[in-house]
Amino acid sequence: MDRREFLGLALAAGGGLLLGFEWEPAEAATRAFAPNAYLRVDPDGTVTVLVPRAEMGQGVYTALPALVAEELACAWDRVRVEAAPAAAVYRDQYGLQITSGSTSVRDLYMPLRQAGAAARQMLVGAAAAAWGVPAAQCRASGGFVLHEATGRRAAFGALAAQAARQPVPGRVDLGQGEFTLIGKPLPRTDTHPKITGKATFGLDVRPAGHLVARLAMPPEIGGKLKGLGSGAARKVPGVCHVLRLKAAPGTVPGDAVAVVADSYPAAGAGVEALRARWGPGPLHGVASDGIEGELRAAARKGGVVARRDGDAERAIAAIMRPKSPAGRRVLAAEFWLPYLAHATMEPPNCTAHVHAGGVDVWIGTQAQSEVQKVAARVAGVPESRVRVHTTLLGCGFGRRLETDFAAQAVAIAKRVGKPVKLIWSREDDLGHDAYRPASLHRLRAALDRDGSLVAWSHKLVSPSIYRQKAPEWLHDGIDETAVEGAAGFPYAVPHVLVRHVAVDPGIPLGYWRSVGFSSNAFAVEVFMDQVARAVARDPVAFRLSLLRATAPRLARVLEIAAREAGWGAAVPAGRHRGVAVCASYGSFVAQVAEVSVKEGRPRVHRVTCAIDCGQVINPGIVEAQMQGGIVFGLSAALHGQIGFAAGRVLQTNFDSYPVLRMSETPEIAVHIVPSREAPGGVGEPGVPPIAPAVANALAAAGHVVRRLPIRLATR
Repeated sequence: MDRREFLGLALAAGGGLLLGFEWEPAEAATRAFAPNAYLRVDPDGTVTVLVPRAEMGQGVYTALPALVAEELACAWDRVRVEAAPAAAVYRDQYGLQITSGSTSVRDLYMPLRQAGAAARQMLVGAAAAAWGVPAAQCRASGGFVLHEATGRRAAFGALAAQAARQPVPGRVDLGQGEFTLIGKPLPRTDTHPKITGKATFGLDVRPAGHLVARLAMPPEIGGKLKGLGSGAARKVPGVCHVLRLKAAPGTVPGDAVAVVADSYPAAGAGVEALRARWGPGPLHGVASDGIEGELRAAARKGGVVARRDGDAERAIAAIMRPKSPAGRRVLAAEFWLPYLAHATMEPPNCTAHVHAGGVDVWIGTQAQSEVQKVAARVAGVPESRVRVHTTLLGCGFGRRLETDFAAQAVAIAKRVGKPVKLIWSREDDLGHDAYRPASLHRLRAALDRDGSLVAWSHKLVSPSIYRQKAPEWLHDGIDETAVEGAAGFPYAVPHVLVRHVAVDPGIPLGYWRSVGFSSNAFAVEVFMDQVARAVARDPVAFRLSLLRATAPRLARVLEIAAREAGWGAAVPAGRHRGVAVCASYGSFVAQVAEVSVKEGRPRVHRVTCAIDCGQVINPGIVEAQMQGGIVFGLSAALHGQIGFAAGRVLQTNFDSYPVLRMSETPEIAVHIVPSREAPGGVGEPGVPPIAPAVANALAAAGHVVRRLPIRLATR
């Protein structure tokens, strides 16, 4: 629908004051001023903020409304939140309505503040007109417009109708004083509905008369259905339909069989009763050893240059000459990181209803616009007839940027003629995910006679997400998600060379929380520790000497994390500390891990984290996201790997793809740097430093870690 249609629909539904903003071309030049969120002031004074980003635990249903409420000058307890529909008015400059890249607050910080300020000015204008006084003599506070000279005041709700007739201001005045809501630990808007069971996740959707579908998926990725015996499945009580689903280009990677029943247990029993014959998939014969061998062979290629400062190759070659002055040397190391699955706690699910009026889709998704496009294509209707109802997400991690399960749900519902809830099993999810790419890293560092780091070379070999999903996003052949955290090498070194060799074993790829930073920060930070040890320098002091001039904010969080962790002070017997830093998504993070080893198994006791994310919206959310990112990254570092044999994924459930247990979770202390810089992201930056910090602590204990997940040799 276009903007006019959307505004009409929202006004009819809300019955209050709805504000939508389209900024002038000069302002729209940056992503932050793309068409943005809306707010509604109801006659009872309730302020409803329509949030176009998905709430998956990261706190956007609290942080984003706080931006509106700050400038609107309303009481926080009067704020309500609704998920915005999929609509062009919410899409960014790339034509997407998505939640990814830790961009929610970064993109919407100024637009939402301006939205609140514009609404405030219109409410003040309405009151001033009613009282016959200049608007400059009135102000808004706590959900009221006040005229202090006469003592008059009017509630926002009472002014809603009049305010709707006020002209939308061409320019808005943002508050110039101290914030009253931004930067404060506001209670989250999604806490109460979650603890009372009133919150709606995808699995909670139950349209009248709906059926439930389970899938039989091919054992090999992308496998084709060769034969089907469905008689026994159709006899299972409650089973209504057994449907073949063909692979749909761009949406579903392989064939499947859907069993549709009146309940989830019945659908599951129907799947168990199926007799399906599957042909080999396109990855038949692909195995983990072969994939690693393919990446090693590709490492002999030159690759594309993602960064070149000076001439690292010449500097390294000069030091390696036989007659090079004594004391100069070149260090080298190789690192391997495996494919990883997202393993969200709520498995993929989607409820769809294809009817005469169009399509309704209820889904926990990070990509409303893409779900709308896919649903329209599968159902054969215009996008304007697809309504996407975004539910809460039981974790996202990037998995819910994919639309495979949405396409399947719509295809099933179209054939059944009733609302259908499709639920993937955990085995379906792990065996048919869009995985984080595996990667091989070869690094070299050249040291001068005085121990100065003069050259740095990083060749990384990995599949490219962009090449597989969106080749048009490549820039000069470079996939920015593949080299992030490597091309942005923050240390002051005169000669830097970063290259990427793209190789595609065919495994489906996806965006995994912190994407390329999760792999590249590991290689960079573990190798940096190796360099520090080679010149007998303290790892923190060595980093600081290379960061203060080029990355002062990163140096600052490193100083804070080291101080708060007691770096340099004695640790309990058997424990060791390791450190790592990473700048990602506009934020700067340092972490110190305190680790011990018992019977060949590492135990992380404490993690000290410092973050500079610019202007903090809600410190409680920042702290929670750092904790969550550390647990997520630590889970992968200690346990995570997806292996393949004969084109099949070896891991099937949490017994073979374990996540961190409560008993393994360390004490986590988070220190937030006060700042009025532009906001940075917090959903992903906590992930990259934890694996290298743990590996560096283990190196201090005498265990060299070059591969993940961490496996120590027993002595």
